[in-house]
Amino acid sequence: MSSYTYKIAQAEDIDLIVSLADRIWKQTYRGVISDEQIEYMYSNMYTAEALKKQQKEDNTFIIAYDGDTPMGFSSFSKIEENKFKIHKLYVLTETQGKGIGRFLIDSVIKEIKPQGATILELNVNRYNKAKQFYDKLGFKVHEVVDIPYGKFVLNDYVMQLDLV
Repeated sequence: MSSYTYKIAQAEDIDLIVSLADRIWKQTYRGVISDEQIEYMYSNMYTAEALKKQQKEDNTFIIAYDGDTPMGFSSFSKIEENKFKIHKLYVLTETQGKGIGRFLIDSVIKEIKPQGATILELNVNRYNKAKQFYDKLGFKVHEVVDIPYGKFVLNDYVMQLDLV
C-alpha cells in the first residue's frame, strides 16, 4: 500500500498550492482549451489571492504527500444539504497513474462523510481525459452543461458519485 498522506491546507499553505498549480494546471489543459482561455482561467483561479479568497469562501483544500513530497491537491465544499462538490483535483503529471488522484478523492470522502455527505459532485471538461478516471471510480454523468466564463464557455460534464 502507498505511503500517501494528506493535510488540510491552511492559509500558510497557499504558496505551496500555487507552486503545484504552476506545475500542473496549464499543461493539463493544453490541447483541451485555447492558450488564451488557459491564461484567463489560470489568472482568475490560481493566484495566491484567488486561492485565499476561495479558502475564505469555505473551500477546503487538501494537499497529498508521498512522504514529505507534495504530489497534488484538491478542494471541495458543501453545496447543498448532503451534497459536496470537488472544485479542484490535480496531480503532478509525472506521478499520474500511481493512485494519488484516487487517494485525494478517498481523502475528500473521508472528510465529508462525517458531515452527512451522500453525493459527491464534480465538473470535468468534456474533452479532458480525466473523465475516464472519474468513470472508473464510479462517477456518473448527471448533466451536460455549457457555463459562460468571461468571454469563454466551459463545456463540462457534471458528474456525481453516490456515497450511500
